[in-house]
Amino acid sequence: MKKGWILFLFALLLCAIIGLWWTTRPAVQMARLSDSISASGAGAGDSLTIIERTVVREPVGAPQVPPFIVFADDTIRFDRADLYERMDRELIAFTYSHTNSLLMLKRAGRIFPQVEPLLAAGGVPDDLKYLMAIESNVSETAVSVAGAAGLWQFMKEVGREYGLEVSMTVDERYNLKKETEAACRYLKKSYAKFGDWMTVAASYNGGINGVTRRLGTQHQSRALDLHMVEETSRYMFRILVAKMMFENPELFGFRLSEGDLYPYIPPKRTVVVSSDIDDLAEFAGRYGVSYAQLRRANPWLRDTKLDVGRGRTYEIAIPDLDAERDYYKQLSESNTRL
Repeated sequence: MKKGWILFLFALLLCAIIGLWWTTRPAVQMARLSDSISASGAGAGDSLTIIERTVVREPVGAPQVPPFIVFADDTIRFDRADLYERMDRELIAFTYSHTNSLLMLKRAGRIFPQVEPLLAAGGVPDDLKYLMAIESNVSETAVSVAGAAGLWQFMKEVGREYGLEVSMTVDERYNLKKETEAACRYLKKSYAKFGDWMTVAASYNGGINGVTRRLGTQHQSRALDLHMVEETSRYMFRILVAKMMFENPELFGFRLSEGDLYPYIPPKRTVVVSSDIDDLAEFAGRYGVSYAQLRRANPWLRDTKLDVGRGRTYEIAIPDLDAERDYYKQLSESNTRL
């Protein structure tokens, strides 16, 4: 009899534990979150995911392939099976790659305002900025397994060919202004060869010589009509989808306010340097910032010192920490009120 009571109490305890787990499991919590947001106006049937404090409503499916897209003033139509299906594939990929897509949208708030005037000054259409989304996920410090670096992903030798310094203490592939100007030189050279901006985009991945060779052997005039390796073939359509997403993120299920984007906060000042700096941490301290903060504002600095070659000068940005604190304080207060 005593043994039976012990078994009964054990079973009762086990049922209580299972019941507690069942009511607190993540799916139930997400359903409760969905209910609370629906009560405040969310659309019926939307599923919800919370990513970095941003509510993302996942659409039922990827956006439909549009009849056409205007890219760099050229109209690209998807009126062939191959073009339609290649575009559809990238639309699906962007829609469900939540982390990369969301972070690209956020980073663009800081990067695009700096890059856009440089492209205009370099005579390159604004739409070519979407190359950065495909190359580096709009990350200033991106580096590939092959060693390509920066927003525009230059290899060392190619970077040097287009005027970028790559040394032990300096790597201008991470200098937003200089790497963008170098990218403009490459893109203009390619456009002079092909006269078609989508083919120029393909050449940024497949190389000018490689695309030229394929155009000749396949008797075509633009890269969209070529049979190419999959990476380059997909590359062009990924740029087109990137343009769609940045111009209309809601189509892909992302609803971001201005406060969700990482802001561009101009430096407090720029210091022109024409001689060696033996200790960048000490240099940073003179301007009221840490070495880490100095490196974040100047990712092209690659060591704890700076070697300055004969006749060279560098511009070192000093971040405006007061402006940063003011911005994020106001943002925090605004979020609290919401």
